[in-house]
Order: sequence, then C-alpha cells, then structure tokens
Amino acid sequence: MTVASLAASVEPDRSVSALLTVQDLRVSFGDTEVVRGISFTARRGQCLAIVGESGSGKSVTARTLVGLTGPGSAVTAGRIDLDGTDLRATSERAWRTVRGRSIGFVLQDALVSLDQLRRVGDEVTEPLRLHGWGTRASRPGKAVELLAAVGVPEPEVRARQRPYELSGGLRQRALIASAIALDPPLLVADEPTTALDVTVQAQVLDLLAAAKARGTSIILISHDLSVVARLADEVAVMRDGEIVEHGPVAQVLREPQHEYTRMLLAAIPSEHTRGTKLSRPGAVRTRRPIDRGRPVLEARHLTKVFRGPDKVDRTAVDDVSFELFGGETLGIVGESGSGKTTTARIALSIIEATGGEVLLGGAAWSALTPARRRPLRKQIGVVYQDPLSSFDPRWTVGRILVDALGTGPRPPASRAEARERAVRLLEQVGLRETHLTAGPLRLSGGQRQRVAIARALAPEPTVVVCDEPVSALDVSIQAQVLDLLTDLQDELGVSYLFISHDLGVIHHVSDRILVMKDGRVVEHGTAAEVFERPQHDYTKRLLTALPRLGPS
Repeated sequence: MTVASLAASVEPDRSVSALLTVQDLRVSFGDTEVVRGISFTARRGQCLAIVGESGSGKSVTARTLVGLTGPGSAVTAGRIDLDGTDLRATSERAWRTVRGRSIGFVLQDALVSLDQLRRVGDEVTEPLRLHGWGTRASRPGKAVELLAAVGVPEPEVRARQRPYELSGGLRQRALIASAIALDPPLLVADEPTTALDVTVQAQVLDLLAAAKARGTSIILISHDLSVVARLADEVAVMRDGEIVEHGPVAQVLREPQHEYTRMLLAAIPSEHTRGTKLSRPGAVRTRRPIDRGRPVLEARHLTKVFRGPDKVDRTAVDDVSFELFGGETLGIVGESGSGKTTTARIALSIIEATGGEVLLGGAAWSALTPARRRPLRKQIGVVYQDPLSSFDPRWTVGRILVDALGTGPRPPASRAEARERAVRLLEQVGLRETHLTAGPLRLSGGQRQRVAIARALAPEPTVVVCDEPVSALDVSIQAQVLDLLTDLQDELGVSYLFISHDLGVIHHVSDRILVMKDGRVVEHGTAAEVFERPQHDYTKRLLTALPRLGPS
C-alpha cells in the first residue's frame, strides 16, 4: 500500500471526542529536561503515533502517561486530562487504580517485562487480581480466553507455561492480553513490534488494529515509520524532547515538512533504496564487481539436530547448501526458529553440524580439529546483533582492537604500530582516535556497532558473518551502519553472510537471498527474483506481511 492510498483509510476524524489531552508536558531528571513542553490529543477509536529515535523523549513520555517516569524525575504540565480526570497530581496509590483499568501499557521487551518464575496465565490476569475482578477459580479461565483473543495457539497449554518457554511473538501477545484484560479505554504501546519477525509483527499490529476498531484509543511509540503507516491516524515526530512535526499520518509521510522527518523517511531501507546511500540521500553506491570464481564460503548439505530436555530430537537445520562469492552479500531471511542463526553459527564453526560440511576458501573448515582451525579463523569475522554482550566491559576500545589485530596475518610489531593500526581501523568505520580510551559502556549503540565492525575487519578476513547487525538500532544509525558495511565491501572486497528478519534491510543490501523456514531453504535467488517474483507460498506470505510506506 502506498502513502497516497493510505490517505483515505487513515485520515483522522477530528470530530471524534478526545480521551486524553496533554498540554505543555515537561519532564526533567536533575538539571536535564528530556521532554520539553509537548502537547497532543488521543482520540477515541484512533491511534496517535509518537515517533523518534533513542533519546528523543518518546519512551519517557509513554511512561509518564502511566505514572512510571521513574525516581528522580520532575513532571509538570499545563494539563493531563484523561476523560475528565486530572492526572497531574495523581498519587502512586491512585495510579494503581488507573493502570490496567483506565490505561493499558504494553512494553517492548516482553521477556524482561514478564516474571519468569510465574505462569503466563497468572501474568495475564494480574490486572484482574489487582482490581478485584472475578475469583481465584474464575481467573484462569479468563486468562485462556484473553490469550485466545490475541491469537495465541493452544491457549490452555500456554497459560500453564512460563514466559521463557514462549517465543518472542507469543510473549508479546501475552503482554497485550494482560494490557487489554480490563478493556481499558486507552492503550499505550511502547515499541511493541521492535525486533519481531515480519509475520509476528503483522499479527501484533492486527491485534492493536482490532482494539482500535472496538473503540480503544491507542498511543503507539515507535521509530519504525512503516509500522506507523499501517496503524496510526495521526503522527507526532519527536526530536530532542520536542515535537517537530504533527499531523495526519498520510500527510506527514507523504509531504513531510521538517527536515528531520524527511531524514527518517529517506533512511528506511527498501527496494527503492538499492544501490544508494541511506545516510546520504542522492548518493549512489560505486559497486565493486563480484568475483564469481571459487566461492569464498560454501556450505554443503548442512544438518543440525538438537536433543531437547524431553529427550526428543529436533532438526534445526535440514539439508542447507549455499555458496558465497568474493565481494558478494548473501542474505538469509526467515522467522524466529527458521534455522538462520544456527546456520550462521555452523558456518563460523561455533557449533558442530550433525551432517554436511563447510568449506572456507575452497578448503576444509568445519571438518578440521579446533587446533587446525584456529590459525584460519582470521579469514572469517563476525558482527553480532548486540556487540555489548560480545565485548569485555573492562577493556577499552583500543585493547579490543589491538587484541583482534594480533590474530591477523600481520600482527603489530610494536605498541606504536598497534596503536597506529587501531586508529586507522577507527577512522575506517567513522570513529576518532579519542575513542581508543573509551570503554564499551561509554559508547552509544551505533558507536559500539562500529567498533564491532572494526574488530571483525582487524584480522583482514575474506568473509564477515553479520547476524542481525542493525535490528536494535534507530533508523538513522541503522542507515549509517548499512552504508558503512557497503562502503567497506566496495573498498576491501569483503563478502558478507547477512542474517536478518528485516526484509527491507535484506532487500537493500543483498545480491542473492536464501529464504529459510523450519530449518530448510524454501527459496533461493537474486534479490529481484525473490522480492519481485517469489515462488514459494511462505515467501509470498512474508512479503504480504511486510508493512510498507510505498513510494513517495
């Protein structure tokens, strides 16, 4: 659906009465004002999206609306009116009566938002218990009913399980079930679809759309404008604690007035951005030719079987084969549980395949003993989704890079040379010499990912495995990192095995694509073939579920 066709379907009805009115909201932590005088209205049966990047103040705004701004905060406003009730001077005890009954709150990270030691059914019915709905005997049945209502399969079974036994999509749906348990008139959803697979994302958005159709007012917090286009009636764009643009969603997405909104739209990877620089609108990529000679990485009939705690064998990877050539990007896409990350870990020889083999540079790789494989590891690097978890937090950036340089074919001969080469690596990924002394915790998410890329390149590999390298980044930082990866590929000729659930990212970066489902490759072809002429029903379903902005 294009933005133009969205106009008729999501034009907000201004005659609908306001449920929540916020005027001149300001939130400070100490001397720092993070929300600076914003105003907006949430109308019954409509969705207001508040979009912006990390640090824009959107999540602080969401938490303030449910009285969870946090310790050390100072909140002032000219007006915070919820259906005639003034929320400005609400006590914590009074907030407990508002949360759940009048305002439902859906957080982004369902795994940490749900108590891992309690059953899912108890988590879903917690608002019912707190507000005195039903009895201990009747609430379990209501939990099953709520889980079924949000599309959870086998709700009776899921209600008895604990959150860690559920997939990310099921946990997110359980959070939504809890938020709508008492059918509150206002639902605040803070990044409810970030990092979810496209089909699960579509299911979550359908749930929210159904709530809106029942008359629920929704405030959607997001940095994903394609998600906003699918659900919202109005959109407010936040930057540095202020609303810089606000209006009907079709108008803002089709004719953005503020340069920041235009930048966010230009940075979204899609079929329309192939061959261009996302962070530099108008710039065209100068592509190095792909070397179609001997593959730099080859997988032959890979199989991986895991034995579960119930002693049952489950096949995670089933007869997967591929070739990756010099200077090429091979994208692997699929839902959670499709086997794409397990395939990447086998390619890296982090885990051992049950069957099949991997060749690196035309020679044996997975079949080698660890001792014989160790000297060859410099040929294959890796960039993870969460670089912070892969860094030693006690090490500085300089030590991280010098350590990686020492594993390459040309270890530094002196401390001076090591520092010089570490600085050159930082400059290569757009960072400065001053970052050498910084620890990972002092870096932003985008800076940490750049350091992770620099570390992967330090040993001068021919292949880099990128496992969801941008899924946790804001759209503009994501654009910078994707441009960096393509720039380095054009400069160095490195090949990428690129794992992602984001179809827009995969389409933007990939030369060829593998589509995986249930451990098998169900479709394989060039980016144009897979996206424009999909053959498998599963690929077609993925593409149908993809939220789209459409051409501007």
